[in-house]
Amino acid sequence: MKRVALLGATGSIGRQAIEIVQSHPALELCAVASATTPLDDVDAPLKQVGGDLVELLERAKPDVVLNAVVGFAGIHATLWALEHGVELALANKESLVAAGELALAAQRRGGGRILPVDSEHSALFQCLEGREPEQVDALVITGSGGPFRGRTRDELTAVTVEEALAHPTWRMGPKITVDSATLANKGLELIEAHFLFDIPYERIEVVVHPQSIVHSMVEFCDGSTLAQVSPPDMRLTISLAMGWPNRVPDAAPAMDWTKPHKWTFEPLDDKAFPAVELARRAGRAGGCAPAVYNAANEALVAAFHAGTISFVQIVDTVADVLDEWLRKHHPSVGNPGTVEDVEKADAWARSRATELAIRD
Repeated sequence: MKRVALLGATGSIGRQAIEIVQSHPALELCAVASATTPLDDVDAPLKQVGGDLVELLERAKPDVVLNAVVGFAGIHATLWALEHGVELALANKESLVAAGELALAAQRRGGGRILPVDSEHSALFQCLEGREPEQVDALVITGSGGPFRGRTRDELTAVTVEEALAHPTWRMGPKITVDSATLANKGLELIEAHFLFDIPYERIEVVVHPQSIVHSMVEFCDGSTLAQVSPPDMRLTISLAMGWPNRVPDAAPAMDWTKPHKWTFEPLDDKAFPAVELARRAGRAGGCAPAVYNAANEALVAAFHAGTISFVQIVDTVADVLDEWLRKHHPSVGNPGTVEDVEKADAWARSRATELAIRD
């Protein structure tokens, strides 16, 4: 029996995780948490709305922490799990993006295993299983292209919030859905993949795959490529992360190979969607730059939802904030030696992004 602490229990990932636990006797919920939504309909011995997630984890003593918290707020739970040798089913990519070096250091000290929940990183994890690092040539992250695939930058200037939330494949929360429309989500996934698999940024590619069937691929030194293939259903990756190394039977539907399928792959349009290359720049710069990228994006997505900036201003302003950080090397924050350093960079980037959004 695996005891699961579920953080972010009322979001899309959390609700699906609860369904999986309820139908699988080898899993049980020992604790659940949400930011603001009541948990009256969730059966667990420990339940918490708001409050300190680390304190909850200390009381729960879980075997697995499923971190599905939205945004930077998940960082302390990520570090706690890795420091305490607890398996971390990670859906909160932002905590690894913002504090990747700190997370890896905590993992080395405590021995916690990271089991990715994102479909792309779960695919890479599965393709890399049992492979030696020197055999890997490149990682290929796929993405649907979002609701605006094929549009030019000029055609994106008048995009509405409602249009940005109409994702063609996945049903997700409002923040990640807008990230998928700007492709900032692919930028975050690029940085996360670097930290998860220790592959240099120049050997991580992003390609557009509208069907969302091939979830990512690994190119090996002999010229072969392995891909993980399944219908777009997050229950598969959630169950795999919670149940690892075992697979949960019937977690999600399999492919129907009796029907014809057409898969296409397209290069990313960096002019219309510059968020991925901007993330690559932040990742290569290192230090607190990825945290700045992430924090500025979170603040600007909120501004877009509030109607104070346009769709294209999200990534444009992230670029301005990142440029300023890299140009000035903000004097109060150096490389992230502690989580407090990352929190200072995060706070500065949010504040600066908000100032620029109001100015524009």
